[in-house]
Amino acid sequence: MNEKVKITVNNAEYALVSKGEGESSIFFIHGITTNSFIWQKIIPHFEKEFKCFAIDLLGCGDSSKSLKLDYSLNSQAKNISEIIKKLNLGKTNVVCHDVGGGIGQILAVKFADVVKSLTLINSVAYDFWPVQPIIAMRTPIIRQIAMSTLDMGILKLIIKRGFYHKEKLTKELFSHYAEQMKTSDGRKAFLRFVRSLNKKELVDIAEDLTKLKVPVQIIRGDADVYLSKEISNKLHLNIPNSKLETIYTGGHYLMEDEPETVVTAMWKFFRSLSMQL
Repeated sequence: MNEKVKITVNNAEYALVSKGEGESSIFFIHGITTNSFIWQKIIPHFEKEFKCFAIDLLGCGDSSKSLKLDYSLNSQAKNISEIIKKLNLGKTNVVCHDVGGGIGQILAVKFADVVKSLTLINSVAYDFWPVQPIIAMRTPIIRQIAMSTLDMGILKLIIKRGFYHKEKLTKELFSHYAEQMKTSDGRKAFLRFVRSLNKKELVDIAEDLTKLKVPVQIIRGDADVYLSKEISNKLHLNIPNSKLETIYTGGHYLMEDEPETVVTAMWKFFRSLSMQL
């Protein structure tokens, strides 16, 4: 999953994995501590029938790490809507994880003209977040430690807690999580992203979610130690005609824990959409 294209919008350069072909498309948005690599076990199951794009958010992966840019969820949602238009995708199936799910919700509410459907995987929402490891990163002492030499042992413990199947966090996989933290610029960008996270952006659209016309699927890894089940339950309760799938043997990094089950749920949802046409 190394093929990346670069697209610049509003002076912000984004990198995207581009795979597959087909009339319809899927646009993948990752969360905090990851980048487009988190979809590496998902995209191969769709690239024969969909054009698949997996973005690196600002401050992550191969996208711009300039500290002068706006890393907020609202700003990134606006930029992504323009990227989708630049790619001539029309309306696309948006699939999101973690804070990427917050961006997806903003897209569905404010930029519905580019969203065909929305899939939220262990997503943030409302005021149930940010979680403790992210809150800790906002304190001066922790920031100072992170800026100097982030302890990879601590990072690995944080990531490993997010897995249900702990053995799946291999040395090779962890290297993807750790890559950005190896450079000063990477750590600075990560911390700027952390400081930009503001739950008010999602609280402000809570009422709008109750009026969504976009089809929504919510996938919950029930062993997620970072994001509570109340998030998925409230999203399902408040979003009209939304579908909720619970995977009991999946943690926060559900796409690594149970990729086949996630793929099955996604295909079921996409086929249900085609049957409605």
